[in-house]
Amino acid sequence: MNLTVAQLSALSLSLLACALLLAGGLLFGKELRAARSRRVIGRAIEADRALAAVGVHDAFDALAPLPQQTTEQDLPAHWLRTRWGRMLVADEDRRLIEQCGWHSLRAQLALMSIRIVLAVLLPAFAWLLVNVGVLPQRPAISMMFAFAIGFMAPKWVLGRMAAKRRARAAIELPLFVDLLRLLQGVGMSLDQSLQVMVSDFAEPLQVLGGELATANRQYAQGRTREYSLQRLATLYDNPHLAGLVALLVQVDRHGGAVQEPLARYSERLREHRRSELKARIGKITVKMTGVMVTTLLPALVIITAGPGFLAIVRSLGAIAK
Repeated sequence: MNLTVAQLSALSLSLLACALLLAGGLLFGKELRAARSRRVIGRAIEADRALAAVGVHDAFDALAPLPQQTTEQDLPAHWLRTRWGRMLVADEDRRLIEQCGWHSLRAQLALMSIRIVLAVLLPAFAWLLVNVGVLPQRPAISMMFAFAIGFMAPKWVLGRMAAKRRARAAIELPLFVDLLRLLQGVGMSLDQSLQVMVSDFAEPLQVLGGELATANRQYAQGRTREYSLQRLATLYDNPHLAGLVALLVQVDRHGGAVQEPLARYSERLREHRRSELKARIGKITVKMTGVMVTTLLPALVIITAGPGFLAIVRSLGAIAK
């Protein structure tokens, strides 16, 4: 079987990509084994402490194997702190991950892995397409373009998901204010109102409900209300949400009635929403004007001026005869 130079090049590049993936898998397995070793050592240290605390009779209970659970401390998070890790998962990427609702290191490691795999496989696939003849015979440009797509595609997907989640949070904000004002009106405190909103209104408040659950969990662990709501105020780049969080922090810090400020705030949100809808309608009118000019105007010209043009053509034809 005789292979051409192009086929040999494609085969060598495919083997190189497989070797890189194999090396990455071996490194990942090595890190997992190191993390497992650290977990076993930590369990042994805890068992020694328990042995010293409870005595010899409970030694076997203390040394009993614990259920293995993969926590964030067991993940190779130090890869994200390297220079390549900060390049693959930048601060903007971490913010997009947070806006998508993923609050763990696992999502950052998944993003880094996906970027590495796509940045290796897509140039190899582009090289194969060039050799087959599907793409133009410029392998360097095709591979650079494929590398750029493989590197930026995960960020584009995250950006679209984060934009949808920010829009969802903006839509849920008026309902959030109305529910909070209603619960405050029946005599509940601020803490009780936030707990009820998380437990009973999680379905209509899919985005803000999850953020409130995180804030309540941090508040129950001893954090202040201002600290627990800081993420909700700064993450979604929504000034109205930041203003509402500032109002809730002031009420929690100084006390006082909150129904009247919430009513005014709800009315201001409705006015802002009404103005946004008017602006959208204005943009739709301008867009429809362009569509009508490009589609309806030629039809009108044909219908109205068509008989006149036909009469002129017939008269010119009769004169020519």
